[in-house]
Amino acid sequence: MTADYDPLVAPPPDEVPLPKAPLVRVIAQVKFSLIPSIDQPEFIGPFQEAIRETNPSLRQERMVVGPQGPAPVQEHVAWRFSDIEEEWRVSLAPEFLALETTAYTSRQDFLARLQAAIEALHVHIKPAALERLGLRYIDRVADDALEEITRLVQPEVLGILASPLADRASHSLCETLFDLPNDHEKLLARWGRIPVNGTVDPAAIEPLPQASWILDLDMFSNKRRMFLPDDIVADAERYAERLYTFFRWVVTDDFLARYGGTP
Repeated sequence: MTADYDPLVAPPPDEVPLPKAPLVRVIAQVKFSLIPSIDQPEFIGPFQEAIRETNPSLRQERMVVGPQGPAPVQEHVAWRFSDIEEEWRVSLAPEFLALETTAYTSRQDFLARLQAAIEALHVHIKPAALERLGLRYIDRVADDALEEITRLVQPEVLGILASPLADRASHSLCETLFDLPNDHEKLLARWGRIPVNGTVDPAAIEPLPQASWILDLDMFSNKRRMFLPDDIVADAERYAERLYTFFRWVVTDDFLARYGGTP
């Protein structure tokens, strides 16, 4: 890549499959205006039937919805629909639907599952408007690969880890929010080293009994619009392409080769 290459606007590169990818979690979330009826089992029953073939396990959790501080909050139910292996999960709550996986295989597979969940939401829950769309990819380098991090990622993202102080840096994290050409779209990028048993987001990045290096990329829009499943999935695909473009800007050919790719 040239010095003036801009991953925020550049055409997406061809995908390089990584059979041993260090991708630990992928999450897509759609938020909509509050629908309190989602708390009721009889209301979400048809939605469950629509996705039960791929997500047969159901767990009910309690969650708090509302602003921070002294303002009133409300307790609601979150329904967690999982596959038998608990590698895929659809979460439904009064203000959002999320699809997440720890067993990502391809963009096409993920988007197909997302489309099925969103269409079931559209048919059986009927949200009127989309309030937010987000897509997040989390990679994690650990074990022996962590010792090679200076050749696995580009110098622009190494920061203190490329300096003589690297051995003393147990926690070093960069976080940057980028404005994208569509003024309502943003890309939040976090990367860096986290210590033994460390995490920056317990809900998505589990603590490990060893140090690791993370690359956490999240693209989102808070623009309110009509809830149209095909448009939402098309945007999610575009988000995935942009996040992959950014990922390829971060990593080197050595990274691709280490995780089974052919640069």
